[in-house]
This record gives sequence, C-alpha cells and structure tokens, in this order.
Amino acid sequence: MNNPKKTALINDNICALSTAPGQAAIALIRISGKDAINIGKQILQANGKAIEERKSHSCFHAEIIDQEGKVLDDVLVSLFRNPKSYTGEDMLEIGCHGSPYIQQKLMELLIDKGCRTARAGEFTQRAFMNGKFDLSQAEAVNDLINSNSKASHDLALDQMRGGFSDKINNLRQQMIDFASLIELELDFSEEDVEFADRHKFDALLKEIHKEISYLLSSFRLGNVMKHGVPVAIVGKPNVGKSTLLNALLNEEKAIVSDIPGTTRDAIEDTIIIDDVAFRFIDTAGLRDSDDTIESIGIERTYEKIRQASIVLYLFDVSKTSYEEIQEVLEDFRDHIEDQSKDFIIIANKTDRLSETPKAFGDLVDMETIFISAKRKQNISLICESLVNAYRNKHKPTDVIISNSRHYEALSRSLESVENIMSAFEQQIPTDLIAIDIREALHQLGSITGEITTDDLLGNIFGRFCIGK
Repeated sequence: MNNPKKTALINDNICALSTAPGQAAIALIRISGKDAINIGKQILQANGKAIEERKSHSCFHAEIIDQEGKVLDDVLVSLFRNPKSYTGEDMLEIGCHGSPYIQQKLMELLIDKGCRTARAGEFTQRAFMNGKFDLSQAEAVNDLINSNSKASHDLALDQMRGGFSDKINNLRQQMIDFASLIELELDFSEEDVEFADRHKFDALLKEIHKEISYLLSSFRLGNVMKHGVPVAIVGKPNVGKSTLLNALLNEEKAIVSDIPGTTRDAIEDTIIIDDVAFRFIDTAGLRDSDDTIESIGIERTYEKIRQASIVLYLFDVSKTSYEEIQEVLEDFRDHIEDQSKDFIIIANKTDRLSETPKAFGDLVDMETIFISAKRKQNISLICESLVNAYRNKHKPTDVIISNSRHYEALSRSLESVENIMSAFEQQIPTDLIAIDIREALHQLGSITGEITTDDLLGNIFGRFCIGK
C-alpha cells in the first residue's frame, strides 16, 4: 500500500465544492491535506479558541477573511484531525451561504493559500490510499451517492460497510492457505513422505469454487437492484402501450396516436414502486410491416423482450381472441431462451366493452389483469404484480455483487480455480499449477485493492463527482 507513487499522490492539499454547484441556501467546501488546518487558520477568524487549539470532530462559528482583510461570509466549520477523518488526513469542512459568488471567492482564497482543486473522487481515493477502507468499499461510496431506490441504497450501504470485502478477504485467505499447502508439499517432494492428504486439497478447492460461484450467481440480482428491474411493454400496434406507459409514469412521456406504428423505437423511463426501481420500456408494436424503419423497431422489440426481466403483454380486450393471445405468447417463447421470464398479461380498453368477453374465464385462469389505460383504471394492480414478480424471483442473499469489475475478476478467479481442479484430476505435478494459483490470488486481490494500478484507480475514481 505504501509505494512511492501513492506517497507522492497525497503530498499536497486539495479543496473542492462538495455540494451541487449553483445558488442554494448552504454550500459545503472541503479541504484535505497535511496543511489543511494551517490554511484554514489563514482565512478563518474563529470565535473563541484558535483553530489549531481545537479538538478533532469539533464544530465552530467563524468568519471568512478575504485578501483585502474584509469579511466575506459567516460560516460553520467542522474540524477533523488525522487519522480520524474521512480521508485519513487533516480536514476542514466549511459550510458557507450558497451564493455562487461566495463559493467562487472562497475557492480562490483556498487556492491562493496553497490548495489545488481536487480531481473527481480524490477525497475518497485518499481515504483508500490511507487505509480507511478498501477499493470495493470505495466503489460502494459512489454507488451509495447514485442509489435511486431503497434496494440500491441498502445494497451500496452493506458493501460500503464491508460485507462484500469480508467475503472476498475470506476467499483470498482460503486461497493463500491452499497455496501454503502446495508450497509445503513441494518442500517435501524429494522425501518419501506424504505430508498432506490429497482429499484436503480437494475439499478446500471445492469450497472455494462453491463460494465464488455463489457470488457470481448473485450478480443478476445485484444488477437489478442497482439499475432497476427492466420491464418491456409489448403488444400489437394501437393496443395502448404508450398510454399505459404514460399512466404508469403519471406523465405524457410517449406519443399517443391512433395511427399504427407511431412508436418506432424503445422509450424508457424509471419509477420506484414499493422501494424497487422499475425501468419501463415502451416498444414498437408487433406486426408484419413493409416499412424499413418500423421493421427495425419491431426487431428491437424482440431484443428488449430478451433483455427484460418482466414482460407486460398488452392486448385490446375488445378485439383479441383467446387463441390469438396464446399464439402470440408462444411466439414470444420462441424468441426467448430464458423460459422462466415473467409474463404479465394485461387486457386493455375495458372501457370499450359492452359485454363480458367470450374467453373471460380462460383469461382469468391466465391471471390476466383487466385495465383501462386511458382512464387509468386498475393500474395499481399492475404495480402489485410487478413487485410480486420481482420479490418471488429475487430472494435476498447474504452477500450480493453489483459491480461489473468485481464480476469479471471473480469470473477469472473461478476459471483459475477450475484449471487447478482439472490439474489435480489429471495428476499434473503441483509445481505446474502455480501460475493458476497466482492468477486466482491476483484477481481476488484486485477487487479489494490489494493489487492495483494507476490506470485502474484513475478509471474507478474518475467516475465520482468532484468533492467526494
């Protein structure tokens, strides 16, 4: 962790606006670095004790004094001394009034006194460099900032608190234990002594394989929790797909028209239902068409069906026969490899019915939801079905991964473990499997930051907002 590059990277003082830019009631500006307190002393006139005499985690009132010796603003200052701060360095957080002029002048003052503007994610990067948390926890900080539902918030919070890191560290320790057993066997290879039972190797490898596979299997759930459940709204032209989307979103997002083929591309938006984010996709109507552009839209509809976790199949209950519905659903199944995909069948335009549909009993048996999207009738039933479909399929697990970088590293680690298992089955000498052992350890270490590169850190922290 303490290589020269990392030491050089954090040998200066940084400052940044940590609240959203623009006019607001309050703005927060952060300073971090070895001279943070001294820099604060030069621009802040505190009431009572001098800044350098105050304890860590203290909060006090002060005035900002500009270059001309005039008061710029009354502020509230929070002081954090190293190592008990977010970054592990001395830190000041200055809460000033949210005037863009005050924000700009305060930043100019700090830069004039020896700070530089922080790069995106640099406060969190310094926290990682100073051992406040590992790399996967640092990434979870960004996920927490970007969480848009209770599900994504809870997932990010658990990962930030180290739930996932503990699992990876445990896996890596098991892999180190395995490598140690191999090393010992090599040390005794010239003696006619079998120091370890082969079954011990097999059991340890199988346990490692099982745990990595379990984590990999959780990625689908983690991805859904993080980005929202993809829901495709499909059906023939003019059955009310765009009207339903507008009713679900409670806004005029999609164009509604009686002309078939109005929707030629997918329209997406997200809403939160019972703490779960759902990403709705209004697709082009399914029909045979000579229109080149519309045909492309229809092909994209099938692609969206394949990508969706849940499909809302909408039909005009006043015009569609039961046999036609079965035929369409069968056609969908032919286009989809995942036969467990949830289909919610919705009979629309009940406001046009003058009598009960002939196939009403069959439709009820199919758990069809009867609605009028135009009048926004029974839309809540669709919401209930969506939540039930999500919760029935996505059961909570102990540890869930949601980061594609982690998924890739675990996949490569699993591949190395499988190579080792295969080598044992083929009775390949243990000294020849060292490369796979090192690769598995490398991939697990890259998740928590035991092994890093400047490019990797730049890519990860570059996604953060400035000030965090």
